[in-house]
Amino acid sequence: MVRVPSVTHRPRRACYAARRWGSDSVGLVGQATDERTGDALISPLTAESGARALSEACRGVGLDSTGAELIRIGSNAVYRLQGRVIVRIATSTAAAENARKQVAVANWLAEHEYPAVRALPVDQPVEVDGRVATFWESVSERTLFASIGQVADLIRRLHELPPPTTLALPPTRPFEHAWDRLGQVVGLPESDVEFMTERLRKLSNQYGSLEFALPPGPIHGDANVGNVIMDRDGRPVLSDLDGFATGPREWDLVQTALFFERFGWHTEEEYRTFVEVYGFDLLEWPGYAVLADAREVMMTLWLASTGNGGERAVGESRKRIDAMRTGVSRRDWAPF
Repeated sequence: MVRVPSVTHRPRRACYAARRWGSDSVGLVGQATDERTGDALISPLTAESGARALSEACRGVGLDSTGAELIRIGSNAVYRLQGRVIVRIATSTAAAENARKQVAVANWLAEHEYPAVRALPVDQPVEVDGRVATFWESVSERTLFASIGQVADLIRRLHELPPPTTLALPPTRPFEHAWDRLGQVVGLPESDVEFMTERLRKLSNQYGSLEFALPPGPIHGDANVGNVIMDRDGRPVLSDLDGFATGPREWDLVQTALFFERFGWHTEEEYRTFVEVYGFDLLEWPGYAVLADAREVMMTLWLASTGNGGERAVGESRKRIDAMRTGVSRRDWAPF
């Protein structure tokens, strides 16, 4: 029997983090597309279908799923097993390649004793029932987020690591899935879709012309305060390894800058701490606006394409698009 928790409140500053590893955060249920890849689901990922896949996947690696707790269902169904094990069930086997990359990245980071989520030492990922399962060591039973200084320190340390020799990280393609999501938006008028199409095309061209200041290398791909959580011993741990790639380090800095400069989700003191610890101020780099605009588009297209946020998601998406169209403040953007 799988225990299903009730939805719990999440702090505002963390709500924009799409995934949680080894924590009790609860996400959106019954998503129509995969948040990261934009792939259509084979069938709805529900508590029932997830539990069936969990049982079979655990049996395949010699684990017992009895008494498993469903933490959340979103882009993945996330379960906690007895014995401090986290299992992620991806929506379809289309996620298999990315799942293999995540496990390889986790093992590479472990080799360097870098504080990140650890893959369980089993033969994985496991494909079962049209889905993909991965197995992880649980970080903590509760969600505590790192300070902004700790976030900056982990990003800096990641960027200081030598490129991996045991795996080939793909080049970052920040606009790839945004184009897919354009065809999956729900509830938007054609004028909004046309605006976002043109904006995405313009930003793609501008991105290709950027002259980056920092040397390229391994990047997290979705670095922000919501993806650094505290473990049981009070140490910060990097989570959400889905977007690891090789690319401009500026891409790992833009969300913190954007959350401060446009959304007001970080205070000025927090941002200055981030800059001091990391050692580079993205706001002073000429290409910042292009990356910030791109992140706004991607955040909004994800929200508009999930298909299960109802009128609230549609209303928020239209508000954001209007802000991008008119240039008004983003301070009223609500995190999802």
